[in-house]
Amino acid sequence: MNNKAPSLLDFKNPSIATLHLTWVAFFLTFVVWFNMAGVLSKMIEQFDWLSKSNVKALLVTNVALTIPARIIVGGLIDKYGPRRIFAGLMVIMVIPGLTFAFGDDLTQLVLSRLALGAIGAGFVIGIKMTANWFTPKYIGRAEGFYAGWGNFGSAAAAAMVPFVAVNILGGDWRWSLAITSIVTAVYGVVYFFVVKDYPEGYEPKAKQKKGGAMPVSSYFDLGQYVVWELPLYGALGLVVFVLHKQVVNAQPLISWSMVWVSWLILGVIYLIDVARILKANLPRLKKGVPEEEKFPFGSVGALNTTYFANFGAELAIVSMLPMFFYEVFSNLLYEDGSQIMTLTMAGAVAGSFAFMNLIARPLGGLLSDKLGSRKKTMLLYMAGITIGFFLMAIIAKYGPVGSDGEVTLLPQFNTLAWLVVSIAITMFASFFVQGAEGATFAMIPSIKKEMTGRIAGMAGAFGNVGAVTYLFLYNFMDDKTFLFMLSGGALISLVYCYFMLREPKNAFVDSFE
Repeated sequence: MNNKAPSLLDFKNPSIATLHLTWVAFFLTFVVWFNMAGVLSKMIEQFDWLSKSNVKALLVTNVALTIPARIIVGGLIDKYGPRRIFAGLMVIMVIPGLTFAFGDDLTQLVLSRLALGAIGAGFVIGIKMTANWFTPKYIGRAEGFYAGWGNFGSAAAAAMVPFVAVNILGGDWRWSLAITSIVTAVYGVVYFFVVKDYPEGYEPKAKQKKGGAMPVSSYFDLGQYVVWELPLYGALGLVVFVLHKQVVNAQPLISWSMVWVSWLILGVIYLIDVARILKANLPRLKKGVPEEEKFPFGSVGALNTTYFANFGAELAIVSMLPMFFYEVFSNLLYEDGSQIMTLTMAGAVAGSFAFMNLIARPLGGLLSDKLGSRKKTMLLYMAGITIGFFLMAIIAKYGPVGSDGEVTLLPQFNTLAWLVVSIAITMFASFFVQGAEGATFAMIPSIKKEMTGRIAGMAGAFGNVGAVTYLFLYNFMDDKTFLFMLSGGALISLVYCYFMLREPKNAFVDSFE
């Protein structure tokens, strides 16, 4: 086989053409997923019943059902193939997309946004499609490019949706939201007809007859599997509590009785899930697992922690970063007395965190291919995140306690030079966060090729578990402590990966078999 790496501009190459068609699909799903961010202020202006507190509920519901959706979709793509599931997801999601765009009460907005969160599962589908079209030797750079450029849809949504609403539609934010869902649905139909699941003439060694519980290799792995399922339901339980804290007309959005019922339902579903896992695996383990079917589940758990600590942290930090910079450097002034750190500049700093996706995430996949050890690459990136967030935490120092009883944060040095250094530190942290995301999914297809969908689904879901967990804990601490917590989360993942992550076999071969 040709040892030359395929060119991203070689559109006649079917694998490259599929890669581009797939990252565009992922890009569009992320545009829809995050399309409301840029018009929330317009919505608050138009709806006198919509408060900033209600908006928090919408932000939480937007990521809630992505957790189970990624797990479910992971099984479906192993069974039916990524082409059908990706196309179907893009088409079906036009329903909640339009329902939200033209919603007129909080219940309608919350329920439609809850359903629309499932579109975030599109990321997992493209991981499987890309793994089907690229050999292990090039999978890192292919997955990194796919994820980096597709994930940029979140930043594009923040810019494009309000631009279209204000400059093209005369301020009509509803149709600006609706257009994103309609375009994505149309692209879903196109994707179904122009993309194939596998290269011509290639068939996988073993087709997955059913999407379900992952088959594990030992009783210890079975125990790990059961334990790793628990946080998926725990995060949803936190979402329920957050919704309860939202107040509408002096009443909680959902009552305490509804919270307890929801928690009970989640507990029952978890037990049913455990029963499903045991039913699928206990007879198999008693019979004995053939050597060629074994794989280290510890690696799956390790990559769950990395995506919790990198993508989860990314989703969490972009929510607080603009206000962090604005408040910390609020007293840094030009000679004429005007503020240097404006809201616009603070927003630009936060936006650059997502912008790094275009470069850092593909580079993370490339380095995973080039360094000769996917485990060492992963450890390097998690160490970088640990250091990066620690440095971000020391951008500010504690100041006096304000009139509201909360401690204020001041810059370590109230100078323009320190602001530049602080932005550089943020870019350093962002580089490792995005790169670690690329390295995570560069490794997933090498663990067990025919189960890529389900492994990617679980790891991807843990990214949202991380976001929900970090944002929930953020309510109980200041920004400096929050950044230290993100650093600590990355450190825990680093240690876990050191002991549990295995270097996958045949992770660099240039063939499909």
